[in-house]
Amino acid sequence: MKLLVDSGATKADWIALDDNGNRLFTTQTLGLSPEVIGKEEAIQRLEARFDISNNRKDVTHLYFYGAGCGTDRMKKFMTEIFVEFFPNAEVSVQEDTYAAAYATNPSKEKSIVCILGTGSNCSYFDGEVLHQKVQSLGYIAMDDCSGNRFGRDLIRAYYFNKMPENLAKLFASEYNLDPDVIKHNLYKEPNPNAYLATFAKFLIQHKDDSFIKGIIFEAMQTFVDCYITQYDNAHEVPVHFVGSIAFYLKTELGEVLSKNGLKLGNVLRRPIDGLIEYHKLN
Repeated sequence: MKLLVDSGATKADWIALDDNGNRLFTTQTLGLSPEVIGKEEAIQRLEARFDISNNRKDVTHLYFYGAGCGTDRMKKFMTEIFVEFFPNAEVSVQEDTYAAAYATNPSKEKSIVCILGTGSNCSYFDGEVLHQKVQSLGYIAMDDCSGNRFGRDLIRAYYFNKMPENLAKLFASEYNLDPDVIKHNLYKEPNPNAYLATFAKFLIQHKDDSFIKGIIFEAMQTFVDCYITQYDNAHEVPVHFVGSIAFYLKTELGEVLSKNGLKLGNVLRRPIDGLIEYHKLN
């Protein structure tokens, strides 16, 4: 049995395949990002899914693509967890950008591959290897144009009284904006980045509002300036995207990229289905 896993900070999608590439089961766990959870929490999240824990000794290959797995230390940390949990499996741990690259670009052509979900990332894919000009420092310092950054922007706009009154009333009616609740979730609960990303739903729902548009387009331009155009041939190759933020704001992405002379490539909400085809071929 092969397990393919695409994990962001919020959730992880799992697909089990037999030796012929047929789907055995699909499931979902909470995210397994080593930047925000430890070993004990990771094991608990694996054990919480019966279809994963019940079949763990039957897994022969595990291909894990995860947010926060961009350094050797984090790859080693996750590999050790999976080797312990899946005792008969060969384990491969790669950064989640590889899942995005393989899913959006199965022919392995040169491209720029971006993730805009709970977090964000951007890499250049030469057809075999991903190259990064910017080392992510996590959701506090970076993650521009991501769900958690948009959530932060909305909360700040609300509390600094910059959000228009009609929008602020809607925002307050949909979320518990009590300061103690917000601070508890940000500083006492696990996965504060995922908590912040829950507010991005409001941004997408009201993306045609002029104030919200301003937030969106400013964030996208920052992402272009700080991430995409770091690559010398950014104007020569397609720019692919994966993630819910990119998927639901595809039109806006197209506008911003076009304005900057960049070519929008494929945009997928989730790379997991594309990974099936990739692993069948490879």
